[in-house]
Amino acid sequence: MAALQCIIADDEPIARQILENYINEIPNLELVASCKNAFEVMDELQTKKVDLLFLDINMPKLSGLSLLKTIQQKPEVIITTAYSEYAIEGFELSVTDYLLKPFSLERFLQAVLKVRQKNQPNPDTVIIQNETASKFIFVKSDKKIIKLNLEAINHIEAYGNYVKIYTDKMILTPHTLSDFLEKLSDNFLRIHKSFIINFNHLKLIDGNQIILQNNTKLPIGKSYRKDVLYRIETS
Repeated sequence: MAALQCIIADDEPIARQILENYINEIPNLELVASCKNAFEVMDELQTKKVDLLFLDINMPKLSGLSLLKTIQQKPEVIITTAYSEYAIEGFELSVTDYLLKPFSLERFLQAVLKVRQKNQPNPDTVIIQNETASKFIFVKSDKKIIKLNLEAINHIEAYGNYVKIYTDKMILTPHTLSDFLEKLSDNFLRIHKSFIINFNHLKLIDGNQIILQNNTKLPIGKSYRKDVLYRIETS
């Protein structure tokens, strides 16, 4: 297994030292640079092959989130910060994980393993069909593998490099919507860049909104409206 080439970006010397120590503890993780600010990171990305960036948010001159918005071809990113309020914005920028300081070596390792899993060829999701044509989906969530009946899925929502699956509860699993749509049955329809619905759970359309049988209201994306209407007309 090839080593992940990684960079640390943090303006605090103690924080950088802790990350360096953690990196040294994990096999197949190789530190190629330790940076004090975003501009040093940009220089390193131009000259080195980088697979993974450990990124602090509050840095001088240019914040970590501002840096992510400027990088066109980003490596995998794990946020390391003392501030929880930026988590949603971080995931919207497709970070792999969000570590709140102080974090343990075990939690650090879990984040690195998420990066490994994203680059493995074997998918985390498999659909099987039994003799009675009942379909199920298996998803990884936290440290569990959960078996879901497809018909129980109400809708699916994009959440950075994750998706939220809504049944009678919400399940968070590391995937993209496009990845999910390829694996689901024909009963599922993408209605927005951020939403897939189970077409069997559709109750009505009200203007530019889909209303599901449980009264969940979801927007119809402008570029998806034609597909939604065609599906209704041909059903």
